[in-house]
Amino acid sequence: MDINEAIKNRIQEFCVKRNITPNGLSYLCGISQSTIKSILNDETKNPTIATIKKICDGLEITLAEFFNTPEFNGLEQEIR
Repeated sequence: MDINEAIKNRIQEFCVKRNITPNGLSYLCGISQSTIKSILNDETKNPTIATIKKICDGLEITLAEFFNTPEFNGLEQEIR
């Protein structure tokens, strides 16, 4: 699994947990629907931390809460 897939999975998890659609999430976060859909459809590679922070703000969670999962903790470090 790569970081983009982990981010997508985490966003989907919160949508299911809170019973909101991607469009509803975009409204909560103040992010365009196309941005959310691009992340969820693997069209956006490497969403910015600013975008993820807006998603966290809309969900009323911290960045630490968003990233504190076995999925993220198990990711290999990417060396470029």
